Amino acid sequence: MKFLFFGAHPDDVEMGCAGTILRLKEKGHWVGIIDLTHGEMGTRGSSETRLTESKNASELLGLDFRERLDLGDANIENTNSNRATIAQLIRKLQPDFIFMNAPEDRHIDHGYACQLVKDACFLSGLAKYENKENLKAHRPRNCFSYIQDHYLQPDFVVNITDVYDEKMKVIHSYETQFFQKEDDGPVTPISTSEFLEFFQGRATQMGRLIECRYGEGFIAHQPINAEDMGWF
Repeated sequence: MKFLFFGAHPDDVEMGCAGTILRLKEKGHWVGIIDLTHGEMGTRGSSETRLTESKNASELLGLDFRERLDLGDANIENTNSNRATIAQLIRKLQPDFIFMNAPEDRHIDHGYACQLVKDACFLSGLAKYENKENLKAHRPRNCFSYIQDHYLQPDFVVNITDVYDEKMKVIHSYETQFFQKEDDGPVTPISTSEFLEFFQGRATQMGRLIECRYGEGFIAHQPINAEDMGWF
């Protein structure tokens, strides 16, 4: 199967569901990530450093594809042009399942990115929807949101206990963003030592829902066909 993950910023996907990606790759599935922005508005790091970090993370994840768009960090808009860009990528890559940001969250880009990708998924499936490369319509089997900063009740949880340490290595790829000393630059909500505790606590919280050590939760944007869930 083919799984395509969208993130408003570099590191969104890794934080939300790197464990799931690692498990999917263990089973030989095709996995790609599309970052909608360069993450250029982040307090720490720069567009250039975040590109390097995302490349390092991609190698650890064993990705088959990664692309970075430039839709404007802190300025993602659900426009005709942006929908067309994403719909064209969906038609080109033809994923079976798509994952996107949380429908509402602390960062304003996350909710906007979710609705943008969700709408593009619908348009991609319309036979008469035009695109520059004249690609055939394609509609994924289902679309899911990974859960981020705000707690949202998941529709299903993936057990990531066996790959949790590997996930943390992936997260460490974004060294300008996480786990720095607080006197080593501006303090942000994710740069403090307390965030690491929260991050582990969220994985524990999700794991508890399915009686395992660590988990990653997801929200389905339409009813789940049980036949589609034999991923692992």
